[in-house]
Amino acid sequence: MNLSKLNRITHRDIGYLITGMTIIYALSGIALNHKHDWNPNYIVDSYEFTTDLDLSRESYTDETGKAILKTIPGNPDYKTSHYPSGNTLNIFIDGGFVQINTKTGEGIVEKISKRPLFFQINFLHYNPGKWWKWFSDIFCISLIVVTITGLFIIKGKNGITRRGAILTIIGIILPLIFLFIY
Repeated sequence: MNLSKLNRITHRDIGYLITGMTIIYALSGIALNHKHDWNPNYIVDSYEFTTDLDLSRESYTDETGKAILKTIPGNPDYKTSHYPSGNTLNIFIDGGFVQINTKTGEGIVEKISKRPLFFQINFLHYNPGKWWKWFSDIFCISLIVVTITGLFIIKGKNGITRRGAILTIIGIILPLIFLFIY
């Protein structure tokens, strides 16, 4: 077996092996790049409501909190509550909280849930533990091998000695330009 054939086989087999991982990292990378535009890990649903129940600090009980929750769509389960300051009452529910201005009766319900697919793939992108660190290192080494073997697959005018060399140099220069700009 000659070196060219071994290079193609290595490139092909490692490329197939890391395809899924590359797609997962790419999706997660796009999501995390835009985290200032949206929350890639959680869906936050909130809506406002008004209540006319007596919510004074002195008269408030857990039963009052449970009565308020019965008027809220979805009938969330009561966990606990507290008055963090002045006219503000916080009621904690599964997956969120209810905050009420006790003077006006105006409130807001905020529920948080994991964003399907993105929560899980972002968890992996954040490097969740020692074992994943080693897995990620092997993945990165595989990317380097696929990249280097890919440089030598095409021969001639479109290969690494001509057009491929120009495109490879551009691919190195572009991130450096952004590095200097930012």
